Amino acid sequence: MSEIDEFQLELGAGSELGMALALFVMMFAVALTLKFRHFVSICEAPKPFFIGIIGQLILLPLLTLVLCIVIEPRPSVALGMILVACCPGGNVSNMLVLLARGNAALSVTLTASSSVAAAFITPLAVVFWSSLYTPTARLLQEIAFEPWRFLVQTTIILGLPLLLGSFINSRVPVLAKKLSRVFIGLGTGLLVLIIVIAMMRYWGPFLSLGFGLLGIVVMHNACAFLLGYGLAKSFDLVSIDRRALTFEVGIQNSGLAIVIILSQLGGLGGATAVAGLWGVWHIVGGLMLVAFFRLRPLT
Repeated sequence: MSEIDEFQLELGAGSELGMALALFVMMFAVALTLKFRHFVSICEAPKPFFIGIIGQLILLPLLTLVLCIVIEPRPSVALGMILVACCPGGNVSNMLVLLARGNAALSVTLTASSSVAAAFITPLAVVFWSSLYTPTARLLQEIAFEPWRFLVQTTIILGLPLLLGSFINSRVPVLAKKLSRVFIGLGTGLLVLIIVIAMMRYWGPFLSLGFGLLGIVVMHNACAFLLGYGLAKSFDLVSIDRRALTFEVGIQNSGLAIVIILSQLGGLGGATAVAGLWGVWHIVGGLMLVAFFRLRPLT
């Protein structure tokens, strides 16, 4: 392995438990905010919804695998790319779609649906897609990665809070609304704390890794945006739906990716750097797209 593959982030004693707690809180907060109205668009307009879901859950990881084969990044970098692609859409996409005058209802439905699916699909997707690229498969063997342990642990950590939050939301919606404010803030705070601690401990290595990976992240994210738009365009979706799918496929929950890497994959430096850069760049790239879309009339 190269230096970037050997570098690992270790946040100190108890960090693994802290990462698991952060994952639990993040998914619990998501579940508390899910409403029946978030899924109404599935019945009202099933075509753009299913196109978006296929783009997010299948085609983006497939595209990422092809990119890895073509550009041959270091194994830990490729693993970070695959993991980000397997994560659900990020909530910031809803805001960007709204700013870009896209279909906000479709955007919210896709984000909510992919977040629910993530509890059960993301662990399987990470194991499946990383096994198809020989360098990442070999890297996981070298760090003694145990697929079944990863699947069970990650599914429980993601699925249990999702079920618990959904149950509370369906039974006591008033309590769920109050709890959601607390846990959204707590989840955001935990994620920021994790990133701050990691940056303080590994500022130099992160800068050296990050600047070298920026080009890969920008290209990967641009391909994701193009995939979303091209998919919608090829199925003749209306302009507002094309804009929604562009952001839903191009904006990923990189915060979830970072916590999974730190809690389940030994904090591989290259993978963490990719996820961290995604978290910054996809907002920059997204805002650039917002400006582009606002200059173009709706058709």
